[in-house]
Amino acid sequence: MSEENDDLADLFPGFDSAYVETGEARIFCRTGGEGPPLVLLHGYPQTHVCWHRIAPKLAEHFSLVIPDMRGYGWSSLPEAADDHETMSKRALARDVVALMEKLGHARFSIAGHDRGGRVAYRLALDHPGRVERIALLDIVPTLAQWESFGWRESIKTYHWPFLAQPYPLPETLIVPSAVAYLDMTLASWTGTKSLEAFDAAAMAHYRAGYDVPERIHAMCEDYRAGATYDMAADRKDREQGKRISVPLLAIWGESGIPAGGGDDALLNIWRQWAEDVRGHAIDSGHFLAEENPDATLDALMEFFSA
Repeated sequence: MSEENDDLADLFPGFDSAYVETGEARIFCRTGGEGPPLVLLHGYPQTHVCWHRIAPKLAEHFSLVIPDMRGYGWSSLPEAADDHETMSKRALARDVVALMEKLGHARFSIAGHDRGGRVAYRLALDHPGRVERIALLDIVPTLAQWESFGWRESIKTYHWPFLAQPYPLPETLIVPSAVAYLDMTLASWTGTKSLEAFDAAAMAHYRAGYDVPERIHAMCEDYRAGATYDMAADRKDREQGKRISVPLLAIWGESGIPAGGGDDALLNIWRQWAEDVRGHAIDSGHFLAEENPDATLDALMEFFSA
C-alpha cells in the first residue's frame, strides 16, 4: 500500500495531503489549520487517521502536520537493517525533523500516541532545539516499559515480546489472519473491549494499512527496534542524565496500557526523563483521541495554548 487508496473515505475534509521526501523516507502527511506548528504522530497498529476526531478543532488554533510514520499507512517502507535501526525511534524522529523543515517549520510542538509518543520523546531528546512542547498519550518510556515486565505486564502487553521475536515468527503467524489480528488487538486495548469506539471509515483505513505483509514486517521491525536499539538509546541517555527540558504533558486512559499505579506513579516515571511534567488520566482505554475525543482535545488545547 504505497499510494493513497481512493476507495477509502477522506476523514480530513479541508486538509491538504502530500508526499514529502525526507532523504531517508517518503512520508505521507495531511496538513491544515493556522497558528503555531503542531505535529500529531499515530501509534501501532494505526495510521494518521487516528486523529480525525480532534484534528478539525485543533486546526482552528494550530498549523497541523499529521504524517504516517515510515513503515505505516501510505509512507515508504524502510530498508532492512540487522540492528533494526531503520525502524528505530531515532530514525523516525529524523523523518519528522526533515518533514517539518521541508514544510518550513524549524521549531514545533508535538503530540504522540503509542509508538508515535516514543518517536516524540526521542525527538525531544535528540533534537532539543526543535521542540516547543511535547504531549505523550498512554505511554511510559520504552526502557521503563521493558524494565517493568512482570507477569501482569507480560499478559497485558504480550505484543511487546511477541512482535519483537526474530523474523519471521510474528509475521508468519499474523499475515494469514491480518485483519482478524488487527481487530482483536484494537478491541482488546479499548475500555469496552470492543470496536464500538472506532468510526467504520477509520477502521477501513486501519484494515487497508495493516493487511499488507511488507507493512506487518515493518511494524514488527518497529518492536524489534524497541527491544534493542531504542532501549539502548534510552539507557545511554539515562546513564548520562540527559533529560527533556521543554514542558511535557502525559495523559493516559484510566483503563489504558500504562494505567494501574496511580497518577503520581506514572508522572514520577516521566519526571525521571523530563524537567517540567504535568498530566492526568482521562476516561478512556488506550485510544484516547477516538474513545474520548472531547477530554483529549481539552487536555491538548490547554497544554499547547499555554
